[in-house]
Amino acid sequence: MSIDIKPEFKPDGIEGAGFFATSLDKVVGLARANSLWPLPFATSCCGIEFMATMASHYDLARFGSERLSFSPRQADLLMVMGTISKKMGPVLRQVYEQMAEPKWVLSMGACASSGGIFDTYSVLQGIDRIIPVDVYIPGCPPRPEQVLDGILKIQELTKSESIRRRDTPEYKKMLEQYGIE
Repeated sequence: MSIDIKPEFKPDGIEGAGFFATSLDKVVGLARANSLWPLPFATSCCGIEFMATMASHYDLARFGSERLSFSPRQADLLMVMGTISKKMGPVLRQVYEQMAEPKWVLSMGACASSGGIFDTYSVLQGIDRIIPVDVYIPGCPPRPEQVLDGILKIQELTKSESIRRRDTPEYKKMLEQYGIE
């Protein structure tokens, strides 16, 4: 009895009966994309929407992100949610610097992305002033569907990112602009 299994998605490669070859970059990217360990850095109402995204109705676990990490050394996705004050900026930067490479940053909501309605001296007008951001999720607060879309965008980024991208001069130059070694 032969079972003919047809995968819905398969990466480009050489294939045949019992044989499939692809590049290491694609395999590592696929593994990274489906096993993200997010670190939620939630300060206000966007954190509540993130909790709804983790709950059973939306279930972020379906996308390989069920294991939240509250230690920066074990996380690879920093999710910044809510208003970030200027006093909290150095703490956020320290959390980012403690994360191991490769790491990605998702800015969730208007406050984390641009300061939101709080155009005051005490609120950081976007976290991209202190750390690099990979994906922005708009909204005040964004709906759980938007959070899932942001996670899918991070997954696409991790799938397509080269293993060696973090060693490139362009990446190092970008980190120098933020004052990160």
